[in-house]
Amino acid sequence: MASPTSINPAHAHFESVLQAQLCQDVLSSFQGLCRALGLEPGGGLPQYHKIKAQLNYWSAKSLWAKLDKRASQPVYQQGRACTGTKCLVVGAGPCGLRAAVELAMLGARVVLVEKRTKFSRHNVLHLWPFTIHDLRALGAKKFYGRFCTGSLDHISIRQLQLLLLKVALLLGVEIHWGVTFTGLQPPPRKGAPSDFHTPSAPGSGWRAQLQPSPPAQLANYEFDVLISAAGGKFVPEGFTVREMRGKLAIGITANFVNGRTVEETQVPEISGVARIYNQSFFQSLLKATGIDLENIVYYKDDTHYFVMTAKKQCLLRLGVLRQDWPETDRLLGSANVAPEALQRFARAAANFATHGKLGKLEFAQDAHGRPDVSAFDFTSMMRAESSARVQEKHGARLLLGLVGDCLVEPFWPLGTGVARGFLAAFDAAWMVKRWAEGAGPLEVLAERESLYQLLSQTSPENMHRNVAQYGLDPASRYPNLNLRAVTPSQVRDLYDVEAKEPVQRMSDKTDSRKPATGSVATQEELLHWCQEQTAGYPGVHVTDLSSSWADGLALCALVHRLRPGLLEPSELQGVGALEATSWALKMAEHELGITPVLSAQAMVAGNDPLGLIAYLSHFHSAFKSTPHNPAGPVSQGSPGTASAVLFLGKLQRTLQRTRAQVEAETPSTEEPPVPEPDVPVTPPSQYQEASAEDLCALCGEHLYILERLCANGRFFHRSCFRCHICEATLWPSGYGQHPGDGHFYCLQHLPQPGHKEDSSDRGPESQDLPTHSENNMPSRPSIPGAPQEGTTPVPSQPTRQLIRLSSPERQRLSSLHLTPDPEMEAPPKPPRSCSVLARQALEGSFVGWGMPVQSPQVLVAVEKEEEESPCSSDEEAEEDVPLDSDTEQVLWNLAKNSGTMNSYPTWRRTLLRRAKEEEMKRFCKAQAIQRRQNEIEAALRELEAKGMELELALRSRSSSPEQQKALWLEQLLQLVQKKNSLVAEEAELMITVQELNLEEKQWQLDQELRTYMNREETLKTAADRQAEDQVLRKLVDVVNQRDALIRFQEERRLSELASGPGPQG
Repeated sequence: MASPTSINPAHAHFESVLQAQLCQDVLSSFQGLCRALGLEPGGGLPQYHKIKAQLNYWSAKSLWAKLDKRASQPVYQQGRACTGTKCLVVGAGPCGLRAAVELAMLGARVVLVEKRTKFSRHNVLHLWPFTIHDLRALGAKKFYGRFCTGSLDHISIRQLQLLLLKVALLLGVEIHWGVTFTGLQPPPRKGAPSDFHTPSAPGSGWRAQLQPSPPAQLANYEFDVLISAAGGKFVPEGFTVREMRGKLAIGITANFVNGRTVEETQVPEISGVARIYNQSFFQSLLKATGIDLENIVYYKDDTHYFVMTAKKQCLLRLGVLRQDWPETDRLLGSANVAPEALQRFARAAANFATHGKLGKLEFAQDAHGRPDVSAFDFTSMMRAESSARVQEKHGARLLLGLVGDCLVEPFWPLGTGVARGFLAAFDAAWMVKRWAEGAGPLEVLAERESLYQLLSQTSPENMHRNVAQYGLDPASRYPNLNLRAVTPSQVRDLYDVEAKEPVQRMSDKTDSRKPATGSVATQEELLHWCQEQTAGYPGVHVTDLSSSWADGLALCALVHRLRPGLLEPSELQGVGALEATSWALKMAEHELGITPVLSAQAMVAGNDPLGLIAYLSHFHSAFKSTPHNPAGPVSQGSPGTASAVLFLGKLQRTLQRTRAQVEAETPSTEEPPVPEPDVPVTPPSQYQEASAEDLCALCGEHLYILERLCANGRFFHRSCFRCHICEATLWPSGYGQHPGDGHFYCLQHLPQPGHKEDSSDRGPESQDLPTHSENNMPSRPSIPGAPQEGTTPVPSQPTRQLIRLSSPERQRLSSLHLTPDPEMEAPPKPPRSCSVLARQALEGSFVGWGMPVQSPQVLVAVEKEEEESPCSSDEEAEEDVPLDSDTEQVLWNLAKNSGTMNSYPTWRRTLLRRAKEEEMKRFCKAQAIQRRQNEIEAALRELEAKGMELELALRSRSSSPEQQKALWLEQLLQLVQKKNSLVAEEAELMITVQELNLEEKQWQLDQELRTYMNREETLKTAADRQAEDQVLRKLVDVVNQRDALIRFQEERRLSELASGPGPQG
């Protein structure tokens, strides 16, 4: 029997369209199909129905069934929702093509222009579950049989463009290649005013300015909707773009040829490894290759795709960058990047990450025939302040919308680009539908901006779980949707009418960035608050914000008011001013989380009134909601006492105390590490005295108030407080000071004391978290003349309440997730025995796999889920993803012992996929934290620059009026409050980093312990048993540290419940 393609030539052209892997092949095959069927390309939905009517054999029918199912959704109104609407889409990237497909299904006439003539981007995109389901519903498996067949869900940009291009052509989108959009051509003045609900008269509508000279049909095309998807470097005139800047971040992408050999298929992908929680991997990489990275990802698609973030100093040292330039464009310009060195760099990093199992790595070719490896800057990302506008001129209205990178440039490590790009395309198409329905311009714009506010917050976890119900209607995608979050009156500036008076942009209003009224205290309000808090204490009379604090009694009274029980006022009798002030400063830092801004000497001398005001303002902002009780001190459950800053301070001191104990027990003969030659060395002798808070202890330069960072009693510039080896910024609880040389180091480079072969050999990264039994408070000030022991009773330390953990909280100690799935039944409380606890944690859950051990009933559900999953294969069998030997053995033992090896063949792939998903979530979380840390650092630099100007103006002996000085002081206090808020947020991020670190440690210990537990007891040596016992102890140690984190979270929750809503310190 003859095949369909031999009977009907159109069938052969159709099959060529399905299988074509080059842009030009797709276009030529589709033109041949249209000729064979007697059709003109670009005819809209009528063209699709004609093609479908003439191609009715089995291969075509399966595709028509998918497209018809999508088009049958009520929102499209059978392709008549936007009849008469003419759209121009600029850019044939994934988001532009996806928007064009939606507009075509709505029945609009869609013309798309693209300046390129081929698809050549090999870079790989991570896919969210809804994007997988969406693409499968458009026939992705028909066009690309390997779609989502690996352990990770991704697709190359080129394949995604080809897939969407074929769908767009079939749906009648008119596409023009090699045409560049340069601007808009308004309608002529002579054009009569026309209602925007009906097509404009010829010659009276908006047109596009295109280069080179387009065909007459395209040049005369008049449209009433413009969707720009031309990338971040092109945003249509009228839109305002905001820059989100962090510190310098250099990314490197590399694509290697995928020969699809057996050896290559067995190399596991890397969903993401980040330095922020796995420093050992990057330390090994640095030692082996000299390459210093922040993260690395490996996807296996059409190519072997690697993307990584590299450190500038490493690129300079290895010759990838020829010279160090302050301007990013010049630093990463083609003239400053050595291609051969960059290729060596990428190849070495890829080889190390895959253990050399990919063999000889040969670079794929880019669009210009060169090796596909590049360095790019993602220091700053652009974000449009609005997603849509309406322009009206000479009676003709034009709706403009942004999608893709020109709306929001994605942060690549988060893998949000294509997912949020598709969401923006759906939202833009919904906007066009509302426009076609006759909704007013301001109403359409208000709805679109309400949706735009949700875009940056979207993630797979906070969207509707049933991705099969996703559609064009925003309510099907976003839970808790409020389309009136932005009102029409707020978007008047987005409606440009020729005769309309200009309206001031909301983003340009001078008061848009000011804090709310009353959020920052004036000098008089601060003084009044201090007087209230210190009232009733003997010998304390606060009349100003300078000399009244010189004897230290007022500060001690303030600390006692906020944390009673630490010291009785009567014990301060006879204590010197310097000693009392020093004690109060330490107590405020250790027990309230208020870091010093000036030294005790400066406070006693009264020579830094601005520093004192800034310091006291921190107390006010943290505790101003504390109700004043004239009869006595406040209760111990005061707000602000469980802040993240306080917790990290205790954690840092615990690290230092633990290290001192280890060094005392094991004298170290190790020499301090030698920094790289290009890192400036500061001799310890150049450290300044602790009392010199106006000078940096490292560089000796002047320190302004907002620049001061206090660590170990010394003050530094934030820009100076870096690792002595790698110059990385030192974060709270992420550094240590070497007692031998006095320098500060990140935990990765902190010199190690001598090691013993016992459980104390834990390294700096295994520091204990502060517990309730630890005495973290500084000693009280000694009273001159008082006996040291026996004669004077010392008040007892305040008791700390032991928090009993519930069963769900106990489960957190032995599972990867600190926040368990709400549907998961609470397991029983784990036993407290070291060995039994660790073994039950391993045998009762897949630590690091994100799921419990599967019973046969559960495996039935897993099997069913895998069969129904949008990631499973329907047209083509999935590739069998290899496992490493340890993981393979663990899974084999589980299946063999439970008798499920033959009954449930897909459980293995499901477990591996879920494990990769958990790794991806942890990686994305770490990268989001790191990006926010960088943004905070950049924001703090801006605040420091502004604060320096204000401080210079206030300290100068100028003849400025007192009213002007009071205004400057209020502005300075505003900056101080902003800085304190950013520092508090930074501390919160570091607590999350601690959680990620503990998760990674538990996963590593789990893998190590499994290698011992899988051995027969009779085959274990004494050394094996001893090593297994050490791993068990370390695992329990990690459990205890996670317990401390849970206690901290619970303390803060209880404190917030007791104090009610209010600002925290």
